[in-house]
Amino acid sequence: MLGLALLIKLFSLQPAWVEAVYSNGIYIGISWVQRFLLGWIPFSVGDLLYAAAVIFLLVKLVKAVRTIFRRQADKGFWLRGLQQVVFWVLCVYVTFNLLWGLNYNRLGPARQLHLAMKSYTNDELKTVVQAIIRRLDETNAGAVQVREQYNSNRALFRKARESYQLAQPLYPFLRYREASVKSSLFSYLGDYLGYTGYYNPFTGEAQVNTTVPVFVLPFTTCHEIGHQLGYAKENEANFAGYLSAKSSTDMAFRYSVYLDLYGYSIRELYGRDSMAAKALILQAPPQVKKDFAELRAFDARYQNPLEPYIRRLYGEYLRANQQPHGLQSYSEVMAFLVAYYRKYGEI
Repeated sequence: MLGLALLIKLFSLQPAWVEAVYSNGIYIGISWVQRFLLGWIPFSVGDLLYAAAVIFLLVKLVKAVRTIFRRQADKGFWLRGLQQVVFWVLCVYVTFNLLWGLNYNRLGPARQLHLAMKSYTNDELKTVVQAIIRRLDETNAGAVQVREQYNSNRALFRKARESYQLAQPLYPFLRYREASVKSSLFSYLGDYLGYTGYYNPFTGEAQVNTTVPVFVLPFTTCHEIGHQLGYAKENEANFAGYLSAKSSTDMAFRYSVYLDLYGYSIRELYGRDSMAAKALILQAPPQVKKDFAELRAFDARYQNPLEPYIRRLYGEYLRANQQPHGLQSYSEVMAFLVAYYRKYGEI
C-alpha cells in the first residue's frame, strides 16, 4: 500500500500526464461507472457511508480510551494502534486519489479552452464586473418569476443536467452522462457548518444542501456537477458551473451564476479600488441587493461557535490539495473569467 501511495504521488507531479492519462481517460470511466451504479438510488449512499465511518471511528475511540483508563495499554496496544492508523490513512489516500483526487493536479479548463492565464489590471476587472451587472439586469426579472419551482429537487436537478447538455456543443469537455445529483441527508447540518454542497469521491455522488435560499441552488448544483466531471479545484468547478449555467435557457440558472460571480468580483474590486466598487454596487439591480440581504440574514440565523473551526479545517484541506489560498480558492474563478473575456469579449 505504501508503494502504491508513492507511485500516485510521483504521478501527480506530472500535470500533463494527469490531464491526458487520468482526467481525460481513466477518471471518465471510473466516474461513469460510479454514477451508473448509484445514480438511480433516490438518497445519498455516500452520506450513509460517511455516517457509518463516523460511527466506526467513535466506537474505536471509545474502546481505545477505555483500554487506556483501565491501564491495559501496553506497548503492543500502541504499536497495533499506530499500524492500524497508518494502514487506514494509506487506504483512504490511495482510494481518494484513484477515484478522483488526482484531478487536483490536472491542467484544467484553461488548457482546454486555451485561455491565457495571467495577472489582470483593475480596469480589466471593472470591465468584467460591468459585464456581470449587465447580465444581472437582463435576467433578474425573469429569474424571480420562475425560480420558486427549484424548491423541487427533481426540477432543480433535471434543469442542471439540461444546462450541461446545452453547454456541451460549445464545450465538449463538459459532457455529462449518467447524472447522480442528490439532496444531502445533512442539509440542515450544512446550514450550521456553512456548506451549500459537496462531492463524494468514493461514490461519485454530488450532494446539494437544498435548504439554502432558492436563488443559490442552480449555480451550486452546476458547481457540484463540475466536481463530478473532474474539476477538483474550487475555482475550476466554479468555472465549469459558470460555463454550464450561462448556457441554460432558464433565467433562474443564468441569474444564479451571475449573482454568485458578482459577489466574488465586487469583493475583489473593493479590495483593489473601493471607490470604483462602490460606484458599481449602485448600478446593480435592486433584486441583487435584496437577494444578498436575504442570504446574509440566512447565514446570521445559523451562526454558531463551531462554524469558524470547520471553515478553518476545510481551508487546510484545500491548501493540502493544490489550493494554497484555502477558502479564497473559490474567488480565484475571476482569473478564468477575465481570461475568458479577453478571448471571447463576453461573459
